[in-house]
Amino acid sequence: MLSISHATVGAFIATSVENPALSIPLILASHYLLDAVPHWDAGTGLGNGSKSVGKALLLELPDLLLAGTIVLLFFLLPQIWGAFLGLLPDFLEAPRNFLKYEPAVLRPLNKFHHAFHHSIPHLLPGLAPQIILLLTIWFYR
Repeated sequence: MLSISHATVGAFIATSVENPALSIPLILASHYLLDAVPHWDAGTGLGNGSKSVGKALLLELPDLLLAGTIVLLFFLLPQIWGAFLGLLPDFLEAPRNFLKYEPAVLRPLNKFHHAFHHSIPHLLPGLAPQIILLLTIWFYR
């Protein structure tokens, strides 16, 4: 999933579920559930030779900026922690994906995360569930 989707869902949950004992596990679980949906993202193709690290970074940086902008437009600033937490599994995976460095402590978490990923290389079908998700959040927020 794009950072936009993970961040927006995280902020939505943080806004909707005020008790951190409930919202934090829900936000983290949402990341893995969203990744299980067939999707396209900036990292799709990274590692199989079809996309370079540089190209993935060029796609990921605007995605992160847009994610922050959308979260700030949709929600109040105090809910930004939900957006960050919604992106945390991707942030923990970033050293491995972009720097080819994976600390041993992160290896089990990244393996767990990778088990949920269902990226597809096709842009439009891969963006469709994310657009539907964002529109749904927009109307229910």
